[in-house]
Amino acid sequence: MQVQKSLEEKLKNAFQPTWLQVLNESNMHNVPPNSESHFKVIVVSAAFNKKSRIERHQMINSILKEELDGSIHALSIQAHTIEEWAQRSGKVIGSPNCVGK
Repeated sequence: MQVQKSLEEKLKNAFQPTWLQVLNESNMHNVPPNSESHFKVIVVSAAFNKKSRIERHQMINSILKEELDGSIHALSIQAHTIEEWAQRSGKVIGSPNCVGK
């Protein structure tokens, strides 16, 4: 849970989100038990207003650079404005299982 907690803290501090969810999806992949290598982040923040999807991902990737350069193998990002999140009714896009699992 060390990597997950680091992601949560960095994203909270950087974006002051109205909704933040960090999901460790490593168990869906062919990795050892208790791994922290595959994550999905759902971040809802006013900081994403007037930002493209690419810009939002770049913002998140820059905040999580240390983890991305280290232990994280895969990161799925869902970054929404508050209005977009309301339009989606808070629906999170599910992740597929790993082909190798």
